[in-house]
Amino acid sequence: MVEPGAVASRAGRIAFAGPERALPSPGAAEIVDCGGRWITPGLVDCHTHLVYAGNRAAEFEQRLTGASYADIARAGGGIASSVAATRAASPDCLVAEALPRLDALIVEGVTTVEVKSGYGLDGPHEAKQLRAARQLAALRPVGIVTTFLGAHALPPGSEDKNAYIARVCEDMLPAVAAEGLADAVDAFCEGIAFSPEQVARVFAAARHHGLPVKLHADQLSNNSGARLAAEHGALSADHLEYADEDGVAAMARAGTAAVLLPGAFYFLRETQAPPVALFRRHGVPMALATDSNPGSSPLTSLLLAMNMGATLFRMTVEECIAGVTRNAARALGLSEQIGTLEAGKRCDLAIWSVDALAELVYRIGFNPLHRRVWDGR
Repeated sequence: MVEPGAVASRAGRIAFAGPERALPSPGAAEIVDCGGRWITPGLVDCHTHLVYAGNRAAEFEQRLTGASYADIARAGGGIASSVAATRAASPDCLVAEALPRLDALIVEGVTTVEVKSGYGLDGPHEAKQLRAARQLAALRPVGIVTTFLGAHALPPGSEDKNAYIARVCEDMLPAVAAEGLADAVDAFCEGIAFSPEQVARVFAAARHHGLPVKLHADQLSNNSGARLAAEHGALSADHLEYADEDGVAAMARAGTAAVLLPGAFYFLRETQAPPVALFRRHGVPMALATDSNPGSSPLTSLLLAMNMGATLFRMTVEECIAGVTRNAARALGLSEQIGTLEAGKRCDLAIWSVDALAELVYRIGFNPLHRRVWDGR
């Protein structure tokens, strides 16, 4: 804590952050008095599926009567229903549906959002999703990071996972890379999705095209996803409810961040929480994100995700705040650009009307944001 503190910005970058008495001269052209409020880095939502069409409220009803996420997926629902709606939507429709979700994040102090594809599951529609995500950055004052998630699920009508992975690696990923649509590549390693061997093929193709990787890992079972992510130098492994100590230790050695997604844990009524104690013991940085998506986490509040991280996963206040700032930036490979208040980084700030930062984690359904600054504006 720095009190009284000041942050100075020049050309969208932080020029100074520290005690007010140490502000360099000459004086600023414009001074904004924050009235003694807290200033934190702008929040970073490092795992979302924000661009899609339709919703899955009917499946929510099914789960309330006892159907599991896996049951619904095997019956052709789940991701497949979102794929059908997303394929049918125009690019303008995808942008229009995503904007209210993005706005909900922005008004809570979020300044950077990762957006995955994964509801097209063929070349043209995956590219359409990624272009829509990029367009969001032109319409709102926010940083958008795009991730190609072609290996999200087997597309409707397909039965051969190996053949589909070949299309992802040989057709879809090269086209996305050539157009510069993705900042990273993700995959879903799970029994209802793809095997470690199939994911390894995707990661090899990503490496060939110079793209970093991340992984949906060990969400529903221990499929050695954490270790797989670490072995491929992934930026992050995400979910991780069933990760074991071997996988966590491998993540620590590789510098792979753990992205915890309490919204999905809550919404799916899971009972096995991620091994937070192991992450602490091995020094694995923990990020928090909304996992905003239509099927398993229709959440558009990063503040609520922080409360869930504390109440459901027993994370500390400091861990929760780090999880949506510096560790979230690390999970996106952006530690040199955002996530902390340091000279040279982008001037992304959230200014809060709270007496103590614990209130950001403690309150439920309350938004104490006073003002938000993105890129110095």
